[in-house]
Amino acid sequence: MKKESATNKNKKVKIILVIIFVICLICAISYLVIYFINANKNKALYDDLQENIIPDETTEELSQVTSEFAEKVKELQKENADVKGWIRIEDTKINYPILQASNNDYYLTHNYKKEYSSYGSIFLNTKSNIKDNNSNAIIYGHQMKDGQMFKDLLKYQDKNFYDQHSVIKIATEEGENEYEIISVFKSRIFYQDEKNVFRFYQYYNFEDENKYNEYISNCKKIQLYDTGKTANYGEQLITLITCEYSQENGRLVVVAKKI
Repeated sequence: MKKESATNKNKKVKIILVIIFVICLICAISYLVIYFINANKNKALYDDLQENIIPDETTEELSQVTSEFAEKVKELQKENADVKGWIRIEDTKINYPILQASNNDYYLTHNYKKEYSSYGSIFLNTKSNIKDNNSNAIIYGHQMKDGQMFKDLLKYQDKNFYDQHSVIKIATEEGENEYEIISVFKSRIFYQDEKNVFRFYQYYNFEDENKYNEYISNCKKIQLYDTGKTANYGEQLITLITCEYSQENGRLVVVAKKI
């Protein structure tokens, strides 16, 4: 009787383990299915948008491209007033509208149509003004495993990639401008009680030349390689930020000046 009871217990344990395995398998498959659905949905959304908004640079003069791009941005702003511009970098997947909300959380989880999306949007810090020449336009984006959004910023860890892609283009309703990258570095989001640290993400505007030079100097101190480029007070800056996982709360940062 005892032997039979032990056999029954073993059978029950095996059945429970099989059930747990099947549940885990179903959950894993469901996660992958949802992941690929969301990835394809996000890609299709921006593929359509890019096809409609990016001018054909092979058949038009530069001035015409700039003018046409500005008009396209204006049209997009009619659909969503939060659109502040468009960012693109050649030979990368970075080719998206720039959004700006009244808080820095909204576009972490919403696309440019204001639909929920785990991919979020490329978005401008609430305290930045992309058209103010005295500003530092801080622009955020997720880096997604499938290469979408700001994932390609991580390529700037390689100087060879930087050498071939040192220009970032940003269009607004006033036209398109080029920005030359001057510094690439890794850092992190610091805890509130940490002292004497470089909080690069808090330099939205420069009230004077000293503050501007302080920012440039700190960027240069921790840059991954020497770009041979710098910026002078009065030259507008943009700072692109995405996550990187070599450290806790890690960030990869790309700083560029308006040409």
